[in-house]
Amino acid sequence: MDLKSYVRDIPDWPKEGIIFRDITPLLGDGRSFKYAIDMIANHYKDKNINAVLGAEARGFILASALAYRLGCGFIPARKPGKLPYNTLRAEYELEYGIDSLEMHEDAIKPNERILVVDDVIATGGTAAAKVELVEKLGGVVAGIAFLIELSFLNGRSKLGDHDILSLITY
Repeated sequence: MDLKSYVRDIPDWPKEGIIFRDITPLLGDGRSFKYAIDMIANHYKDKNINAVLGAEARGFILASALAYRLGCGFIPARKPGKLPYNTLRAEYELEYGIDSLEMHEDAIKPNERILVVDDVIATGGTAAAKVELVEKLGGVVAGIAFLIELSFLNGRSKLGDHDILSLITY
């Protein structure tokens, strides 16, 4: 299945010169969504994954579906101040400043194998922050999966030698 054909290009959004890769058509089509989840799950099915970590908002969609498919837990990473319990924070750079993600401090036990998932890897900052959170808690990053990779932004360079899977590359 050609997943790229289910991604809609939105020119000049959120600002002029940017082509936004909209995955909502892919998510809205049952066959393409199932295919994408199955492709990632099949790649990691023998990696003894304990939990799948996803960041809000689109990362929640993919990560929770993958956790269900792999029969493991789901860990939410959120913007600061959104989680109700004690949290751990990782900061990352954006083209226009610094942002951060938080995760509950008890979300991962030492040596648990975590699959980090997101919809898109661009510059790699968000993914690197998620990896940092996993490792701060003593977890093992078993893999990092993306629906889309914007390879021209070289985001992989921030992720070390982890097992990285991207289903669609631009």
